[in-house]
Amino acid sequence: MRRARSADTATDRVYQGIYQAIVEHRLAPGLRLREEELAESFGVSRTVVRQALQRLAADQVIELQHNRGAQVPQPDLAQAASVFAARQVVECEIARQLAGRLTPAQLAALRALVTAEAEALQRGDHATAVRLSGQFHRELAALGGNPVFLRWIDELLPITSLLIMLYQRHGHPGCVAHRHEDLVEALASGPPARAAAEMRRHLQELARSLAQAPAAAALRDVFAPYREPA
Repeated sequence: MRRARSADTATDRVYQGIYQAIVEHRLAPGLRLREEELAESFGVSRTVVRQALQRLAADQVIELQHNRGAQVPQPDLAQAASVFAARQVVECEIARQLAGRLTPAQLAALRALVTAEAEALQRGDHATAVRLSGQFHRELAALGGNPVFLRWIDELLPITSLLIMLYQRHGHPGCVAHRHEDLVEALASGPPARAAAEMRRHLQELARSLAQAPAAAALRDVFAPYREPA
């Protein structure tokens, strides 16, 4: 049993490492994810890597093809409309349901995330800002209490991140922190229609920022924080 739990932990670590690296723009769209290189990067067996890749593929975070192996998806710009339409359906409903119902502690936690995101942007820490932005949206889904919505958000965040990496106009700051501030205030003030409208405005603005490609990233040493200590 101990050995099984250890394997599960290692698989989870590889899963979360690859998932976060995609969301944080540290892996380029279309990049091949070679089992041997990943095993070396994480300090685990290829069996553990293979299990993590299969889970990521099942969750539509990566692509896994017979005889071609795993790779980071490379969505085309035409997919953006479908992705943001899906996010509007889910996240506007989440905002509508949460409006006026969050506790002071929950609002304080959301404001802390927004502040940390703004500070990361100000110091030029793009990876942290992107991670906190995704965490903000995921936290709203978690607060909503609908596990299906939360699962959909977990699937939509990586592809949104890849679309931003590939097609966002130069100079656009991504999921803008001040929009998150506006969202928190709309959620706190109460009218469901206003909160849903603010979420829709935010997602539409993000969708409109997508226009050009491409960017690049490297695999080497991306996963160092997830390696077990010697």
